[in-house]
Amino acid sequence: MKFKIHRGTQEIGGSCVEIWTESTRIVLDFGMPLVNPDHTKFDSRAIKDQSVDKLRETGILPDIASLYTPGEKTALIISHAHQDHYGFINYLHDDCSVYMGEATHRLIEITNLILSKEWSIQNPQYFQSGKSFKVGDIKITPFLMDHSAFDAYAFLIEADGISLFYSGDFRTHGRKSGAFKWFASQINRPVDYLLLEGTTIGRSDLQLQTETDIENEFIRTFTESSGINMIYTSGQNIDRIVSIYRACKQSNKTLVVDFYIANILKELAKFAKLPFPSKNFSDISVFFPYRLSQMVVRQGNEKLLYRFKAYKITREQIDQKYQDIVMLVRPSMQGDLAQLTCLDQGVFTYSLWEGYKKEKSTRDFIDFMETKGVSQQYLHTSGHADQEALRQMVDILKPKYLVPMHTFEGDEYSSVFENSNILRVLDGEVVDCLTAT
Repeated sequence: MKFKIHRGTQEIGGSCVEIWTESTRIVLDFGMPLVNPDHTKFDSRAIKDQSVDKLRETGILPDIASLYTPGEKTALIISHAHQDHYGFINYLHDDCSVYMGEATHRLIEITNLILSKEWSIQNPQYFQSGKSFKVGDIKITPFLMDHSAFDAYAFLIEADGISLFYSGDFRTHGRKSGAFKWFASQINRPVDYLLLEGTTIGRSDLQLQTETDIENEFIRTFTESSGINMIYTSGQNIDRIVSIYRACKQSNKTLVVDFYIANILKELAKFAKLPFPSKNFSDISVFFPYRLSQMVVRQGNEKLLYRFKAYKITREQIDQKYQDIVMLVRPSMQGDLAQLTCLDQGVFTYSLWEGYKKEKSTRDFIDFMETKGVSQQYLHTSGHADQEALRQMVDILKPKYLVPMHTFEGDEYSSVFENSNILRVLDGEVVDCLTAT
């Protein structure tokens, strides 16, 4: 067995790992980069009209010919529904088998419909946590992980007597921390190779807040504030939305989500016990932002609007009930929010990674809140493992070789994991597992 990390040994995002034997080839994740080589933000619009050959030549797309043209059977395995792990799937040829969790596929489909992307997967294959499947002579065992993305997995890969573990993105301080304990009780150990994400390496080594901590902080905020509460968070961070909803329940507030988030919650409720706008959750209302609504109508996807019309809340109703409202907001809703009269008494909570504040749309949104006299606070915890959790995974798997990836700080692994054999590879470098082991 051999493997090659096409992207991720020196950056966060754009994850893609190719693994092959003499007869079988698989690819773990097919992510869009977050940054350019000079660490400026990657802009997918800049490559929109470029050919696959050009993108492969410039290293933007991984150089794996069988992903783009029919022929040799190569299977793609997606760990979770964050674009830096699946964002290039529009370049796949239609016959390519794509393995993923079913909920991951639903998330991709909803985002595809609402944002008019080209992320259509023609040949989906679903797996389940802990249940092994084979692609050719390669055995793959997925393990559900705690992450800010719903339905996120790590994978044990076995072939030719070699074992490789791909951590994907994970943490232990979210609402699915039990998944990590279950993984630890089930995994065969030790492994030969551990490809370990290191998003938080280089940041503080302090233990991160849990989602329960975040929930309690929201309860305090909602209880103490006398105005409307607005929260800017990811519409796909289900753990965070659940924390906010639970805090609303404790403080007798109504949660207002837009129809995009409403659709996500309704679809994912098929896979877990989640709140979503319905008769069973009368304390959730749905707002219909003008720009997003118009875009969805132009695309012919009105059904995404109509399914929640019974739970609609208008701007006028928000102004009337503002003291009882907790509203999830985003920069594209600024025009709608500007028409509210209740903002000056409100509280705005930024609940995302602070690095996103560098983006112009986010800066402008925060400036808008300031001009409206809104109080502001930061309340967030990472979707990625802190260093203690990373050490726990290393201690559990006891790898012969620890391979840094999904990190800007690969050189720091030797100081964080002092007793581990660090195998530092570069993007595009082939590792022959039989020779190395």
